[in-house]
Amino acid sequence: MKLALYQGPSPSGNLEAAFETIEGKLLAAAAAGADMVVFPELFLPGYNQRQLHPSLAQPQGGPWEAQLAVLAKSTGCGLTIGWAERDGAQLYNAASTFDRHGRRLAHYRKLQLFGEMEQSVFIPGADYELFDLDGIRAGLLICYDVEFAPHCGALKKRGAELLLVPTANPAGFEHVSDVLLPARAVETNMTIAYANYCGSDSGLTFGGSSILLGPDGGILVKAGKTEALLIADLDGCADIDPTRISTQYHDFREAPGRHDQL
Repeated sequence: MKLALYQGPSPSGNLEAAFETIEGKLLAAAAAGADMVVFPELFLPGYNQRQLHPSLAQPQGGPWEAQLAVLAKSTGCGLTIGWAERDGAQLYNAASTFDRHGRRLAHYRKLQLFGEMEQSVFIPGADYELFDLDGIRAGLLICYDVEFAPHCGALKKRGAELLLVPTANPAGFEHVSDVLLPARAVETNMTIAYANYCGSDSGLTFGGSSILLGPDGGILVKAGKTEALLIADLDGCADIDPTRISTQYHDFREAPGRHDQL
């Protein structure tokens, strides 16, 4: 399976431009043989749009999801994308995955809300999401979620082999791509796809550095600080030298002492 990551500027509330970008990147990725494109966090309507999230957020099954399904089917390329979801009076920082036939495979609500903007607008999700993607057991996380080893470990325990992670990581936090994500991949033996923004949105500058990591923590493809459409073939992960795959997930044992003494 070929997986693509789109790193680009936030639509900043311009929904017409957002859907034009989505369609264009799906077409380009499909032409290169990709099966799926991962877009950044809250791409609809844009990440740092505190005032627009409440007014533009949509329910599951609404016009945004319907249009995304049509685009996936018409281009022949699946997508995973972050968006602002409304459920009654509550707002969620959410992400959905559609396959190349336009079928929604998964929907997830971010567990770890980051910073004052997210915490003042959204409420946290309550559960993990796993699904089958072309024979691969996959899970969804959003940005800050993947920085927590227990979340990645919980998905691994449930059988995940691949994590798709829309993100909006600010400049100055490049250690996430450089240090934390390789550690998460090695710890769990999972492939991790992390799609970030570049540029800025309402005064917030993003760090780029979108990355796709193999289960040994090796970089399959990585972006710089500018717009990019990255594509990598995950089939190559099967050829990784087994001695490079960590066994710590299987080797881990709890300390036999009393935990309440720590």
